[in-house]
Amino acid sequence: MTDSDLTLVPSGHLKPLDVICGFQVRPGFFLSPGTTVIPGGVNFTIQSQQATSCELLLFHREAEKPFAVLTFPDTYRIGFVYSMIVFGLDIEEFEYAYRLDGPYDPPSGLVFDKTRILLDPYAKAVTGQSRWGCKNDQKHGYRARVVRSNFDWGEHRQPMIPMSDTIIYELHVRGFTKDASSKVKAPGTFAGLIEKIPYLLELGITTIELMPVFEFDEMRDCRLLDENELLDYWGYNPVSFFAPNTSYASTSEYNREGNELKCLIRECHAHGLEVIFDVVFNHTAEGDERGPYISLKGFDNQIYYMLTPDGHYYNFSGCGNTLNCNHPVVQSMILNCLRYWVTEYRVDGFRFDLASILGRNEDGSPMSRPPLLESLAFDPILGNVKLIAEAWDAGGLYQVGSFPSWNRWAEWNGKYRDDLRRFLKGDSYLLRAAARRITGSPDLYPPQGRGSNASVNFLTCHDGFTLNDLYSYNVKHNEANGWQNSDGTNDNYSWNCGVEGETEDPAVLALRKRMMENAFAVLLCSRGTPMFLSGDEFGDTRYGNNNPYCQDNPISWLDWTLLEKNRPLFEFVKYMIAFRKRHPAIRMDLPSDRFSFPSVSLHGVHPWQPVLNEDSHILCVLFSGFDQEQTEQDTVYLAINTYWEPASLLLPDLPFEWCWQIAVNTGDPSGPAFSEDTMPEASHTVLLGERSVILFVAKRRSV
Repeated sequence: MTDSDLTLVPSGHLKPLDVICGFQVRPGFFLSPGTTVIPGGVNFTIQSQQATSCELLLFHREAEKPFAVLTFPDTYRIGFVYSMIVFGLDIEEFEYAYRLDGPYDPPSGLVFDKTRILLDPYAKAVTGQSRWGCKNDQKHGYRARVVRSNFDWGEHRQPMIPMSDTIIYELHVRGFTKDASSKVKAPGTFAGLIEKIPYLLELGITTIELMPVFEFDEMRDCRLLDENELLDYWGYNPVSFFAPNTSYASTSEYNREGNELKCLIRECHAHGLEVIFDVVFNHTAEGDERGPYISLKGFDNQIYYMLTPDGHYYNFSGCGNTLNCNHPVVQSMILNCLRYWVTEYRVDGFRFDLASILGRNEDGSPMSRPPLLESLAFDPILGNVKLIAEAWDAGGLYQVGSFPSWNRWAEWNGKYRDDLRRFLKGDSYLLRAAARRITGSPDLYPPQGRGSNASVNFLTCHDGFTLNDLYSYNVKHNEANGWQNSDGTNDNYSWNCGVEGETEDPAVLALRKRMMENAFAVLLCSRGTPMFLSGDEFGDTRYGNNNPYCQDNPISWLDWTLLEKNRPLFEFVKYMIAFRKRHPAIRMDLPSDRFSFPSVSLHGVHPWQPVLNEDSHILCVLFSGFDQEQTEQDTVYLAINTYWEPASLLLPDLPFEWCWQIAVNTGDPSGPAFSEDTMPEASHTVLLGERSVILFVAKRRSV
């Protein structure tokens, strides 16, 4: 029987054909994995290639034992797909799970166990997870709930902002507003984030990137350290790929799970903001042989995970297992998952955690044309969403600049982060590399290929120091994580400006502020898509912890009192974001330059004479072109001095009726930024202060 063969009774409802465990049933929609609500019943569909039998378990809400166990008859199976419609079910009155039987041969990767309760891989909501910090009753296992799909999206369209105009702001939903200083009504939730939309609009970013919002169990590896409860706070251990993290909702959403997240996305779209999800398809919370059986292990362990020849788990993720992404079954699941989030939640893009795993073959070897990545690149439903790869993994594969892309994928540019961190703190031998990164990394993303739009430029992200800590600590301080400071990277390329950690020294604090201003000025004047970590705009700190994945406390929560304390830094970042938006020459090549300047060019203390040797610490970049939309010349000159002594800077010549005006000078003690109306005119020679950045704009002289 196929979906088209389903018999309809005159009322339009499907007709039951059998009775199982007291419920009227019939074969269901074999082409619709997961659950589907129909008039008078619910369709349940799962697949398993090696299972010999399947049971559907129905539970009353939070009950320990099922009130019904429905075994799928052989006639309710086609190929490897089990499908059954159960009539007379009220979706608000039950939870469901599965039990599968089959061969048990661990060396062959077969670990079926008919006693284990398994979560539907396509579950749209996971029960028992809605209260943050409450341990799931292991006797209950993980169960699913059927979700209504009737959200009103109104008339707001997805913004679809070009990569060249995008400014990404990475944040953790809980940590963004959990601290009392956020002063929101629903701290730590999607609703709390909605309350902060006016702040995001004031800042000027275009796109928020949410750290994992797929359902995860923050209590999975819960432990106590000096009376501090350490959790899986970041959430990079997915329990279900199709279900939102219900503990981020401010109210219970029985059978409407995800509504608050949808409200957040709708409100963002109404204000022109995009929402990107950080997605984790490289591993699951099931771990290795010692880990729990939640879902995929019990359905088809040898298909869903990369296994060694003797049945053990490859661990290219560093988290115990590795999803077998290029198996056709897993490909299909991932593609269906992303389509679901785009169609049901109107998500604007995805950042793929440890994305190089998505390009590994079933034996772990890298593939030249990974079918999953190619399918995502050309899928019509995903045609307008952003696809951003973290182009490396924990197994040593590093593909920044070489990630299989089909001119569709962008990448977190890890080389931008590393080269610019070192250059900005004054390291030698970095000027040539810094010049490449600021001008769009043409060595990684040639203009005739993907171009600079493929480069997501960043200096900070959730993983590593905040920007404040980058200039406050020489080394990591992760003792609170409980691993004797052995976790987290040692390659931070940071500089404490003379004092390790907190200080009241005004000279050190002034230097740190200038270093952060330099970083933002250069980031927002670089070709490519800028991204920065939430809180960096007002100097948020994690007290030197560069891996607070387990810290659900003020170490990770944004301290909003710093917004007022460091208001000048916030105003500078806001100014720089607006400056980037006003000057398209920074973001892209513009035609027909009136000054006969190239679109991008490098300079030194003398114009047109860049000094790219190992001893040089001064780099100037000229962006120029004619903005046809605004019918005006757009020319910006970025001057950077990372040395500890000032230098005399000669500016490029302009036509007589034009002059250079100073838009930013981080070395000016009276203030680093000027408004469009108050930019002072620069003389032909300018003093470029030590460890400072000056931005010049070409303007017509007043008549």
